[in-house]
Amino acid sequence: MIVSTKLHIPHVRKSLVSRPRLIRKLNEGMEAKLTLVSAQAGYGKTTALSEWVRQCNRLVAWVSLDKQDNDWIQFWSYIIASIQVGEPSFGLGVPSLLEIGPSASLEPAITELLNELNRFPRELVIILDDFHVIELPPIHQSMIHLLEHLPPHIHLYIASRTDLTIPTARLLAKGELHQIMMQDLRFQLDEGLVFFRETTDLGLTREQVTILFQQTEGWISGLQLAAISLRRSDNIAETIQQFSGHQHHISDYLLQEVFRHQSDQTRAFLLETSILSRMNASLCQAITGQMNSQAQLEKLEQMNLFIVSLDDQRNWFRYHHLLSDFLQQLLFRTDQDRWKQVHVHAAHWLENQGFDEEAVEHYLQGQQVQDAVRLIERNLHTLVQTKSEVLIRWVSVLPENSFAEKPMIELFYISVLLGVGEWKAAFQRVEQATIRFQALEKKVTEVEWKQAMGNIYFFQAITSYLQKDLERTSDYFALVERYMPEGSFFQTVGRNRYQGYDSFDDLLAHINDLHAADVFLLKWITVWHNKQEYPFLGFLCASYSKLLYEWNRLEEAESYVAMVVGRKDMRPFARIMIQIVISASRIQQAKGNTIQASELLIQLKSQIDSPDHELFMLRIEAEQACLSLQQGLLQEAIDWSQRCGLAHTDEVSLNRVAEYLAFARVLVASERMDEALYLLERLDSLFDKEDRLRDRIQVIILQSITLERLGQTDAALLQLAKVLHLAEPEGYIRSFIDEGPVMAELLSAYGKRQQGSHLGDTPLVSSGYVQQLLQAMQVTSQDSLQVEQPRKEILTEQETKVLLLIAGGLTNKEIASDLNITGETVKFHIRNVYRKLEANNRVQALQRAKELMILV
Repeated sequence: MIVSTKLHIPHVRKSLVSRPRLIRKLNEGMEAKLTLVSAQAGYGKTTALSEWVRQCNRLVAWVSLDKQDNDWIQFWSYIIASIQVGEPSFGLGVPSLLEIGPSASLEPAITELLNELNRFPRELVIILDDFHVIELPPIHQSMIHLLEHLPPHIHLYIASRTDLTIPTARLLAKGELHQIMMQDLRFQLDEGLVFFRETTDLGLTREQVTILFQQTEGWISGLQLAAISLRRSDNIAETIQQFSGHQHHISDYLLQEVFRHQSDQTRAFLLETSILSRMNASLCQAITGQMNSQAQLEKLEQMNLFIVSLDDQRNWFRYHHLLSDFLQQLLFRTDQDRWKQVHVHAAHWLENQGFDEEAVEHYLQGQQVQDAVRLIERNLHTLVQTKSEVLIRWVSVLPENSFAEKPMIELFYISVLLGVGEWKAAFQRVEQATIRFQALEKKVTEVEWKQAMGNIYFFQAITSYLQKDLERTSDYFALVERYMPEGSFFQTVGRNRYQGYDSFDDLLAHINDLHAADVFLLKWITVWHNKQEYPFLGFLCASYSKLLYEWNRLEEAESYVAMVVGRKDMRPFARIMIQIVISASRIQQAKGNTIQASELLIQLKSQIDSPDHELFMLRIEAEQACLSLQQGLLQEAIDWSQRCGLAHTDEVSLNRVAEYLAFARVLVASERMDEALYLLERLDSLFDKEDRLRDRIQVIILQSITLERLGQTDAALLQLAKVLHLAEPEGYIRSFIDEGPVMAELLSAYGKRQQGSHLGDTPLVSSGYVQQLLQAMQVTSQDSLQVEQPRKEILTEQETKVLLLIAGGLTNKEIASDLNITGETVKFHIRNVYRKLEANNRVQALQRAKELMILV
């Protein structure tokens, strides 16, 4: 749940002290990526930023952070929500990617956020207040990445009590960090004089203000506290002389003085409500029992007693952190029973109002463990999806015995650890939970125990899968089948949400050993295919059909698609349907059924019913673009590339693998070779790091084809040798066949060089594998230089245009102008035309084209 008051720019009274120097300093931050406003409590960071926002006349997204935001999903959700206040259509695709969580690679959500910010139509300021409460390392890491790639029209302002834990030296060296420190925030003496003259009726002399100013070193809160204290002093001169020592001593002294002079009722109100991060009259009344709570809040505001209004209607407030910290420490130190009691009162009110997550925090502080567990259990589904780090923190501080007999909390906790990439912790937790669950056999019903064991064995299977151990995964699936033949609930968690990458949906994306995958998939499809309600089967059938497709066993691949398509239990799950239908479309295209291949993808669009509908559409449209290229519909693919929102300079990550591969293909087909190679190089690095063999094979094949089309045959053959070496042990076939004539030519050239020992004394690839691929493409090594008699189809669309312009008598320069391409690109196309038509000049090329009916 997004708390809207945290997105409001805090309301501050129009300051009677004009601070042009500070406003100018804040304005200078608009020349940098990051402006850091750093000082201890009481230096007016929030006030300064609020006043600056009021004057700067720019679009501002504000987030007031608190400790509950020290969570991956929560933190970034608030940033997205704050931008959406001013631009409602911003970042609609990011929230579902946040559920993927941070990973070893670039976080998908942050990459998508950066791409959205790149497209943001105007200058934007993002202000994060109280950033010091954010301690989670993955958030800090993602902030580093965000700052490194932040577009120049986006500016980040961070207010923090402490220096940032993220490295800023590089930003500072590049002039991208603007710092506003304690000395900038302090009142100057002239400002202090104005403050006392305009905001108090104390009538202090310049000398007295100077003494106060020296004692407090321009510390704004110290001056405010001094003013409050001096109003009650019988001897102002003597009181002023008592102010001494460091700031925290002054604050303790002054706060104690201010607190001591309040009425008993007000002191009780302050102490008991200090535990709240935000408050309204109803909540304060529930905690304190004081029926005049609204009047108390307004009185504190009128006294300027360190209270901040969070909305223009004066309904919600919070205390200044300096006062809140002081009061909480005082309450905890002097009356721990009362401390617990007010937390429980707060929890009851928050729970009744539907603020369950805030209620859990107060139940934990009030040591009402069972109430905390009750609310956690009630909100498990939501917490796993949106508050994973918060859930981890809560479960971590709960005594083990508080949920020892609540297996679902333990299981959800494990699922969260897996989801956020804490695999090592998840593996350990699974092992410990297995032992604990076994001990529950006599304490719970047989049904509950078997459910717990079936679920924990499912997680044992998942942890084995993540370690690429399919044999062990299979052993645990056997135990799942024994204890929970109807399947685990966790098998279908999130199956209708966009995951972004295919590691859990398509085994071939994660498992590199296709032969082991063959044995594993066939075994469990056989076991599960007769179950009536078992959607998990869909992932296995989709993966197996893709495996059989890769091995060019099209009829068998089609049969496993058919096994799933008609099942009702698959229909609600978008992530299953998209996998199986994309496989079906590829099979039909390979069989020559082009219309059916296209219709399957069109129908799939109408079948997706998911909160992440738009994200699924992006994935399907990328597949349609690839299909258009295979069917020779280049313009359709180019149209997609222009509206898909991708760029070759984007920060690539696993969440949009298929889309970026499709985009790279379109770049190659539309002659944007340099852009394609730049993108492919970074994709190759990503897939190598993530150990994704299938995707890496696709990339290197594309690199080889791109180099060949640039006329760099030697470099193309080196890439081909590399990819053949990777692909041969697993028997990849279709990945080569689907590239068409250009791959046939490359394979033929590779085979000839291999025979002539031009590739070294020890070939990396067997000649038998090359021959297998050539035969699959209906080519033999004997006529490899003449794959087919030249005909119109072997010339690309662009090469045909060039040939027609040559026939029209245009020069190279005129052809370049007419086609809007460079002169070098024209020369490249002409070289390809000559090679394919076995011609040495324009006259021979035109004559040969007429013989082959290319030109009529």
